[in-house]
Amino acid sequence: MMTNIKLFSGNSHPELSKLIADRLGIELGKVNLKKFSSQETSVEIGESVRGEDVYIIQSGCGEVNDNLMELLIMISACKTASASRITAVIPCFPYARQDKKDKSRAPVSAKLVANMLSVAGAEHIITMDLHASQIQGFFDIPVDNLYAGPAVIRWIKTNISDWRNAVIVSPDAGGAKRVTAIADQLKVNFALIHKERKQANEVASVVLVGDVRDKVAILVDDMADTCGTMGLAAEKLQEAGAQSLYAIMTHGVLSGPALSRIAASPLECMAVTNTIPQEDKKTVCDKLRVVDISSILAEAIRRTHNGESVSYLFSHDPE
Repeated sequence: MMTNIKLFSGNSHPELSKLIADRLGIELGKVNLKKFSSQETSVEIGESVRGEDVYIIQSGCGEVNDNLMELLIMISACKTASASRITAVIPCFPYARQDKKDKSRAPVSAKLVANMLSVAGAEHIITMDLHASQIQGFFDIPVDNLYAGPAVIRWIKTNISDWRNAVIVSPDAGGAKRVTAIADQLKVNFALIHKERKQANEVASVVLVGDVRDKVAILVDDMADTCGTMGLAAEKLQEAGAQSLYAIMTHGVLSGPALSRIAASPLECMAVTNTIPQEDKKTVCDKLRVVDISSILAEAIRRTHNGESVSYLFSHDPE
């Protein structure tokens, strides 16, 4: 039985929070979250947190700005109520793609979010598959960047019968490290797709580096937003003679025309984790599959609370 721990959920992803609480064998804490008619966020923590180890689960999805503000106010409310330690559990980190000054006068918004979380009173951050792992350096507090890799490997072995004949493919150069790590663990080859962009959300051309002929091509990336890159990559792999195509993404933002692109693509199916709610999207797109990562987050919370090492989770799936 875990003592001196409180687990609170924001409005962004209550289903995931419930799964985590069930795995830990504890109840979610009482919190009343609502909006005033002026659209300001109201937070009332419904039970004592004095001297408790507090974990607040809020993902950076949906109404991102509202959810971020809600998280900050919840952290602040727990801090002023004398919680002994406050950990923000952020499965999908908001503004993670704005992590560098890539043009004149561009903001580094991920750094701003890091500062806001620290100032609000967070003393520890647990997140998953940051878009750029150097975001951890934007904080002066401990950050545990968990990997969906072990859950992805389990899904591949369970759902792709011919996985030993697979090639793990990264749809861009930035994901090469992630892809090689998964390919090494599965003892298969990897390939890379180089893309040239004209503007932020539009890809101009793609070039395949590696051989996928008569292989099962598995596209792996940290995020799927409009799925433009993924659609072009899938077509390129089909042209290169891939036997069958799958895609696995950690954060399924799936905005705009994403679902129609997945349906029209040559993919057998696309798996995304539940760092972002996917129930509504699953009913619209029958190619969508969901990988549950609540066990990884729950185990990270348990280990953090008990003062144990979290590094075991970087290479093992607690399932």
